[in-house]
Amino acid sequence: MKVLLLGGNGQVGHELRRSLAPLGDLVVTTRDGLLTGGATCEVLDLADLDAIAPLVDRVQPDLVVNATAYTAVDRAESEREQAMRINAEAPRRLAEACHRAGASLVHYSTDYVFSGDATAPYGEEAPTCPVGAYGASKLAGEEAIRESGVSHLILRTAWVYGLHGNNFMRTMLRLGGEREELRVVSDQVGCPTPAWLIADVTAQLLQIRTPTPTGVLHLVSRGKTSWHGFAEAIFEVAERRRVISRPPRVLAIPTSEYPTPARRPAYSVLDTTEVVRWLRRELPDWRVALEGTFDRAQKGMSCFRLLNMPEKR
Repeated sequence: MKVLLLGGNGQVGHELRRSLAPLGDLVVTTRDGLLTGGATCEVLDLADLDAIAPLVDRVQPDLVVNATAYTAVDRAESEREQAMRINAEAPRRLAEACHRAGASLVHYSTDYVFSGDATAPYGEEAPTCPVGAYGASKLAGEEAIRESGVSHLILRTAWVYGLHGNNFMRTMLRLGGEREELRVVSDQVGCPTPAWLIADVTAQLLQIRTPTPTGVLHLVSRGKTSWHGFAEAIFEVAERRRVISRPPRVLAIPTSEYPTPARRPAYSVLDTTEVVRWLRRELPDWRVALEGTFDRAQKGMSCFRLLNMPEKR
C-alpha cells in the first residue's frame, strides 16, 4: 500500500511517520520539502489549493493521511478567510482528488466543532455548534469531505500535546523553568491526548480489515481534567523524574481572568466508545498517557530534550 502523509513535521505528523511506515510505501510532505533532521520530501502547502490535485495524481496513493491544518485558534478570529481556505477548501480539494484517484482519506478534526456547553461526553452524533472561526472552519472541512463521496475516516481529537511543535506540555515545562508561579485556567475541562497515541491508534485502525472503519470517530485519552489539573500533573511527573528540580506554584484561575480573542469550549470531553469497539481494547487514561510521553522523551525517541530545561533565575 502506498500512503501519502501530509504534514510530516507537525506534532501528529511526526509521530505518524513512525506509525504508518510499516503499512507500506510512505510518501511524506512538508511545506518546505524538508523533514526534521534535514532529509528531503515532497512539498505541499495546503494554502496552495491548486497544488493539491497534481500531487495526488502524481503520487497515486492508496491512502492519504492529512495531518496538517490551520491551528492558530485566536488568530483565526481575524484571519477567517485563511482558516477556511486551509481547513475547509483544502480538504475539499484533497477529498475530491482522492475520490478521482480511488484513494481513501484519513483526516483529523477537533472538539472545537462543539459548543462546549455539554455536561456529558460528546458522541460522534452529537449536534455540532462551533463558537469560533477555527471550529467553524474545521466543521466545514468535515462536511466537505463527506460531500465529496470519498472513502474517509475523520478522527476528532482534543487537547493534543507531544514532543514536537508548540503545545501545552512544552509550554508549561519551558515556563516552569523560568518562573516561580504560573496562573492556569481551571474551568475548562477536556482530555489531554498525546500525539503518539493518535498516531498509533490511526495505524491500528487502518490495519483492521473487516471492514476498515469509516465516517467519524472520537479519539482522545480516557478520563478528563482541567488545564490547571493537567499543568499540575505535568510538573508532578517532571519533578518525580528529575526533569525539573523545583516546580512552580500553579494557581487556578477562571477563564474570565485569561481573556483570549477566541472563545474556548468549556467542556471538551469526547466519548470514545466507538473507537474502543473497533480497537477491542481500552484507551489509556490521560495520566498514564502523560507518563508514556515522558518515557518516550527520556528514551531519546524525540529531539525534544526534556532533561535540558532551564533553571529558574
